[in-house]
This record gives sequence, C-alpha cells and structure tokens, in this order.
Amino acid sequence: MSYSCFDLEIRDQVAQLVLNRPTELNTMTRAFWSELPHALRALDAEGKARVVVISSTGKHFSAGMDLSVLSGQGAAGLPTKELGRVREALRRTVLELQDSFNALEQIRMPVLAAIQGGCIGGGVDMVSACDARYCTKDAFFCVQEINLGMVADVGTLQRLPRLIPSGMVRELAYTGRRLPALRAREIGLVNEVYDDASAMLAGVMQIAREIAQRSPLAIHGTKEMLNYTRDHSVQDSLSYMAAWQSGMFQPADMAECFSAKNEGRQPVFEDLVPLRKFSEP
Repeated sequence: MSYSCFDLEIRDQVAQLVLNRPTELNTMTRAFWSELPHALRALDAEGKARVVVISSTGKHFSAGMDLSVLSGQGAAGLPTKELGRVREALRRTVLELQDSFNALEQIRMPVLAAIQGGCIGGGVDMVSACDARYCTKDAFFCVQEINLGMVADVGTLQRLPRLIPSGMVRELAYTGRRLPALRAREIGLVNEVYDDASAMLAGVMQIAREIAQRSPLAIHGTKEMLNYTRDHSVQDSLSYMAAWQSGMFQPADMAECFSAKNEGRQPVFEDLVPLRKFSEP
C-alpha cells in the first residue's frame, strides 16, 4: 500500500523507508504513528526485505511530534468523562505511541537510520530504537520535550542510556541542548558521520547490502540475542541463546557459506518464511 508520511522501496532485498514531508520538517502526524508500525510489520510479515533503512528528505530528518497530535482534542481525542477514566485513556494512548517505535526492535531484520539535519524530540525516540545510526556532519540531536515542559515519553529515556553514557543522557534530557554530529559519534550514538546526505545514503546503503547478503535467519537470531541481552543478565542471555540455537540452528546456511567461498561467489540464502497476512491500518 501507499503511505502519506513515507515512500517505500525495496531493492536488492533492502527496504528503504523515506520520510516524505520535507516542507513540514517531517513532523510526526497522527497518520505517522499508525503508518510506521504498519509498514514495518508488513515488511516483517512478507520476509523478502533483509534490512530496513530509514532516511528522510529536506533540511531536517524530523522535527518530532506534530503539534496537531498534542493540540485540539488532545493526543488521544480524550473523552470528557470522570478524571480517572480520562487519565487511563491517556495512558493507553502513550502505550500505543510507544508501540509504534517498539516495532523497530520487534521486526526480524535490522533497521539502520540515516539522519540529516535536525533529529528532534520524537526523532530521537525513533532512531534510539534502530539497530544503528549514521548522520551527516550538519546533523544534531535534541531531547526537545524538556524544552516544552514535558517528559520524553516514547522511548528516549529508556533507550538512550543503553547507547551512550548516563551522564550524557541526563545532560541532554535535563537541558534540551543540541548534540552535534561529531560529538554524537564520539560518545557512540552514531556509527559514522558523512559530509552530506548523498554520501551518507551511499555509505548506509552499502552497509545495508552487506547485511542483506548474510543469512537472514542468522541475522534475525543475532538481533534477537542482542536485544534480549540488553534487557537481561549475562546468564539469562546465555541460557536463551542455548535454547534458540537448539531450535533455530540448521547447517544448510553454513554449508552454503562454505560452498560459495570455495566457488568464489556470493552465498544465496532462502528468505525467511512469510508470516500471517497483514491487514491494512
């Protein structure tokens, strides 16, 4: 299907999901919050793409949450009822917004973020949930929520501490200062900084194609283990690894790797099995 907030293309088993509202600074409208998880889960269900690249258009990657989501009738279109029920409905809305970015971690293939210009507010929430981040030298990151008098609530405060030192997270989250590209690389938030968007996309797509050439089952298992280990003890993670390997390890992909090396060619792997048919949002 087509999306109002994204353009989607799959080429060479790499899916490129492009934010396509540059004149609006790629702010996250109500449609964004349903289209993003739908697009990701549809790619996951189909199983043909082996890596996802999220990029953007225009001056900025994303200026974060669109004001239309926060104004008017409110983020949830909350009913005018008893206060406890209103607050419960708001909690459900926040969980739904969080789930849009949870999809980035839950799908079977890695997600790479290619960031130009400003990555602000909800943009930081989004890229924090990606597997790896790359940016242009003019890029910057800003936990904008504190500048608006609110707490960042859809992932930044939960994921950034797993990516960069706690002191840096707290400084950024308390001050709302901009984190420039080179400093972001120094502290490990981004893997590489490129001169411009064209060079960045070329570099990120090359990395994506390398990932796409690997066994999709092994890539899925690797992502699963890395995410699980982040949230569990070493011993629990080792135990889960043993259980995963006992069920998912099959010699066919290894045999193909050895054959391809001996024959001087790239290995060819089966796609992941498609999941259930995915419904429209």
